[in-house]
Amino acid sequence: MSEDSNSAILDPISSVTEGCRLPVLMTNGEDWPLAEIISIKDTDAGKVFYVHYIDYNKRLDEWVEEDRLDLRKIQYPRRDLASSTTTGLNTPKKTLTGATNSRPSSPGLTPDPITGPSVLAALQQKQQKLKRRKLDHGEEDDGRRSSIGSLSGSIGGLADIDIPSLTPLTPQPPSTPQQPPASSVPRQTGSLATHSDDHAITRIKNMKMIELGKFRIKPWYFSPYPQEITNLDCIYICEFCLKYRKSRKCLERHLQKCPFKHPPGNEIYRKGSISFFELDGRKNKLYAQNLCLLAKLFLDHKTLYYDTDPFLFYVMTEYDARGYHIVGYFSKEKESSEDYNVACILTLPPYQRKGYGKLLIEFSYELSKFEGKTGSPEKPLSDLGLLSYRSYWKQTILEILIGLKPQEGQEKPQLTINEICEQTSIKKEDVISTLTTLELINYYRGQYILTLNKDLVESHRRMMEKRKIRIDSKNLHWTPKDWAKRGKW
Repeated sequence: MSEDSNSAILDPISSVTEGCRLPVLMTNGEDWPLAEIISIKDTDAGKVFYVHYIDYNKRLDEWVEEDRLDLRKIQYPRRDLASSTTTGLNTPKKTLTGATNSRPSSPGLTPDPITGPSVLAALQQKQQKLKRRKLDHGEEDDGRRSSIGSLSGSIGGLADIDIPSLTPLTPQPPSTPQQPPASSVPRQTGSLATHSDDHAITRIKNMKMIELGKFRIKPWYFSPYPQEITNLDCIYICEFCLKYRKSRKCLERHLQKCPFKHPPGNEIYRKGSISFFELDGRKNKLYAQNLCLLAKLFLDHKTLYYDTDPFLFYVMTEYDARGYHIVGYFSKEKESSEDYNVACILTLPPYQRKGYGKLLIEFSYELSKFEGKTGSPEKPLSDLGLLSYRSYWKQTILEILIGLKPQEGQEKPQLTINEICEQTSIKKEDVISTLTTLELINYYRGQYILTLNKDLVESHRRMMEKRKIRIDSKNLHWTPKDWAKRGKW
């Protein structure tokens, strides 16, 4: 038996490597779910392990000590699988210098910074290798080039009325969009681009705590703040301009000079204490980038987007005597070929479960109504975002169906899916999926009918009673812009 094998038997913790899976005791619980070892580091107290609980949201990922690992049921990663999935993108060579390193330390990883330029350089380097390989084998380049875009730097009814059916309803299956030619492929991501797990380091939370206004918030996910900031126990963020500082004293000095008491931009909506501000990602670039950095702490399915020029940002605030405090925001493309009315959407954790998420969604559709368009959020949505959208679509559509009355000469009220889309600005595909999920569509005697039961109507009435805050279109002062005619953004 080799010396390494003897040491592994004497010290089983030494056999634990990145990629291993084993049961781990969760914080504040008695459960031992299966978890994957993402990273290992040495501390004065011994080794600590960053784990991801399988089938759990990544916001629960955490550093754990040895005593929370069940080493009796360890599963080692397959070597053939690990080697086959290794690509040049996973470990890009250092091609740029002088950029800020925002990665936490992890054994075996190069200290290259995770920035838009560095990842873009790695992609280009990989592309050049593929081209050289094709030329070496005598293959002709067909002229098609993969599009490498900028990296991101971006969620009352009447109970006593029995409505037996609504007819007719003639849904059409959503048409499959044709792919545009390669030369005109549109941007495929929003102000926070789709996140890839190619960089294992981006799976590790690098922030312990942030202080935003009167709240201290524990971040959920990785965000590429500068490394000298991420090493601190807490960073302090100005809630008006979103600049970050190393200490509370630095923040206090900044607040004495900060000219803002609200987000920069135009206030386009105000009702009660709720206001919405519209910001241009080109005119307010620094604020937009700081907003994306902050949002990335709570959005895992996106990665930071540095080019904010093509986007508009709508920041929702709550007013008090101290100023306008950020509650959440959503961004949208100035020109969207896919009719997206939201690129990224986020309600900050202290304001979640208070109806603000649905208010953001409702406001995005109110803008679509002013534009005379139907819209849909950019996919993929986060788990919480998807729940919020499904709930909003359900409540909005049911509100229309329950309030519908038959016209003169009709036995039952009639409505088409296109009419639902026109009244709500919800895209047809989302309307059909919502009706299907609610099991409202039925095929009867050659036509589709909608059937509502009393239980569904009563459930909707109770939900609408809880929804205290709504968007009032009379308080929206906004004129849509045709960005195609405005030339460069």
